[in-house]
Amino acid sequence: MDLEKRPRESSGTRVGPLERRAAERPVRREPEASGGCLAVAIRIPVRIIVLVLVVPVRMLWDVLVVTGRFLNDVLLRPLGRALLWLARAVFVWPFVGLWRYVVVPVGKTLGWLGNVLVVVPLVWLYRHVLTPVGHAIAWVARGFGAVLGWIARGVGAALGWVYTHLLTPLGHAVSRVLKGLGAGLAALGIGVWAVVAWLAKYLVAVPAGWLYTWVLAPFGGAVSWCGDGLLWLVSMIVTGIGTALYWIARVVLVLPALGLWRWILTPVGRVLAAIGREVWDALGHAWRVSGYISLAVGRFLGTLLRWIFVEPVRWMYRSVLTPVGHVVRDTVLRPAAQAARGVGRATRQALAAARQTRADIRRMLFGEPRQPLPADRREPSGREARSLGRSTTALTKD
Repeated sequence: MDLEKRPRESSGTRVGPLERRAAERPVRREPEASGGCLAVAIRIPVRIIVLVLVVPVRMLWDVLVVTGRFLNDVLLRPLGRALLWLARAVFVWPFVGLWRYVVVPVGKTLGWLGNVLVVVPLVWLYRHVLTPVGHAIAWVARGFGAVLGWIARGVGAALGWVYTHLLTPLGHAVSRVLKGLGAGLAALGIGVWAVVAWLAKYLVAVPAGWLYTWVLAPFGGAVSWCGDGLLWLVSMIVTGIGTALYWIARVVLVLPALGLWRWILTPVGRVLAAIGREVWDALGHAWRVSGYISLAVGRFLGTLLRWIFVEPVRWMYRSVLTPVGHVVRDTVLRPAAQAARGVGRATRQALAAARQTRADIRRMLFGEPRQPLPADRREPSGREARSLGRSTTALTKD
């Protein structure tokens, strides 16, 4: 059987049918690229060494997994449930009881008291005191506002007459005077501006243009030509120095580094990559094979434990303890249970007779107890009550 197609099982673990079917399904794998004679020479020794080293680790891992699952099922999960129940009993349930039986009733009581002592008096005060007082204040304010409006209309009419017959003619006269003054000042400003512009043109602009045309422009052209020549010379010097440094760095650094990478590091890296790939594949293969070895060892130990401890205990239970238990049940327990049931039955009968005797003695001494009088109902009871199935009722029958 191919080891790759078997389900991965550790000692003490159970694999379900779905997992087994998925494990037995063929897996499409990419064809492994052969690494040549070096990979073939490395593969077998590396796999043997790795298998010898990995088998104890895998067996220890499986033992730890089985121990952890056993502790989880037997100790940790019941302990966690007990701690959860204890936490609920200590922290949750007291607060729930406090909220449900103390805080909620007290809150409802306080709400009812607040409604009765605060809300209802405030609503009554608003409806029967503040609302009438507010209406009265609003009526007084409306009357006072009407009086103020009448006074304001009178004052507004007087101010309108003053504006129309006094202020308007005075404002027209003042505006005519100001227009005349503004026209005079504008004419004076235009004359002063014309004189200043003529002086600025012939005293500043014309000499400055002559100076730029015949002095500054030729001098600037000469300076620009000299700067271009100096810049070309500096650029040629820098280019030559850069070319020389480039070839020096290429010959001294780049070519040796390229040769080192191409002829030394690349072959060594390929060899190390092949070794690492083979070691990784060997680790995976050894881990899977170790799983099957650990599974076989675990099944062997389980079978040995079953034949040494479980089967003798089962035989002892079936062949010795079960017949002895049946004999004890039939000879001791069932008669004891029947006797206990008889004693209980006799005790109940004695108690019932004692209660009946006490009732008879009470009846002899005090007589029959008074029966309650029937209540005076508006409708008759029993067969005299009206029925929907007949045409007569209690009020219309004879």
